[in-house]
Amino acid sequence: MYKFIKVSLCVLLLASTTACSKGEKNDFDPMETFGCDVLNVYNTGEYIGENTLSLFEETYNVKVNYSLFASNEMMYTKLMDNSQYDVLVPSDYMIERLISEEFLQPIDKDVITNMGAITPSIMNKDYDPGNVYSVPYFYGNVGIIYNTNNIDAADVEELGFNVFLEEKYKGQAYMYDSERDSFMVAFKALGYSMNTEDEAEIQAAYEWLLQVDENIEPAYVTDEVIDSIINEERDLAVVYSGDAAYMTSENENLAYYLPEGGTNLWFDAMVIPANAGCPSLANEFINFMLSYDVALDNSAYVGYTSSVEEVAQFLMSSEGDYFENNAYDARVDYEFDEVFVHNEVLKQKLADLWIKVKSK
Repeated sequence: MYKFIKVSLCVLLLASTTACSKGEKNDFDPMETFGCDVLNVYNTGEYIGENTLSLFEETYNVKVNYSLFASNEMMYTKLMDNSQYDVLVPSDYMIERLISEEFLQPIDKDVITNMGAITPSIMNKDYDPGNVYSVPYFYGNVGIIYNTNNIDAADVEELGFNVFLEEKYKGQAYMYDSERDSFMVAFKALGYSMNTEDEAEIQAAYEWLLQVDENIEPAYVTDEVIDSIINEERDLAVVYSGDAAYMTSENENLAYYLPEGGTNLWFDAMVIPANAGCPSLANEFINFMLSYDVALDNSAYVGYTSSVEEVAQFLMSSEGDYFENNAYDARVDYEFDEVFVHNEVLKQKLADLWIKVKSK
């Protein structure tokens, strides 16, 4: 992975602070500038660079309390219980829900001056028109990873997600243990919208997943798919693009494919809850995360596509960690790709059916 480039405190400190030199004590007063010196961040998984938080703390003389959630729904439950955070990193459909239920406050674009560095094509999406409440963090898609020694590339390219019906790959595959992602695969394999509410299409997708279960007997997993595929314990899986970028960089026998019939295009973004205790520091943190060196370290370490255009371009260049890595080069604006929309009724219906799929 990319080795962290130490960013000078002077570069990242507010313009109003006194210039400093290497080794000089940082006497920046966050209470005077922000009215607080503690930032509470709630994010998912191992989704931030190794040095990012410590650098922010060092730069601004603050303490960051960093907590992890396992799913967007877990994060939502915490907010419903009146838990207080300053920065959240939810996904598109959850941001849509949080906006509609007035859980978020607008971001301060006068503070977040680095928004101009964000890739234009990932801005102004339907979940937050005009990016009033959210700032893109990482984005990507869901595709097929396979071992080229044991899975026929022609099968993957011709069949797309329907390759998971091929009985000759019995015992060789993983399916992601998520009703939302697995039903997305089924809907797209059948040529439907992944946001469909049509009962006949939902039933057909359920039956497709039952057929997958019977034909190839997949193991239903989550993050353990990463090491298992790298170590060639199985040969075929549905994965997120950032995980695929890492996996393909670790094992040259692996390849990543996006079906021509479309897939899920997703966005994770930074937002500020309405009840945030320190919104001024939260806005500064978001701006900090968009600065070039910080975003470069962050994306290189995590493996997901940076929202900062120049960073993504560098990492895909011949000098970057993800040169010629199609999993890092996330597909955007493809006509058959879709973003999830918030629909609690559909989500619960799919959750109930997913239990039945796995119990067969």
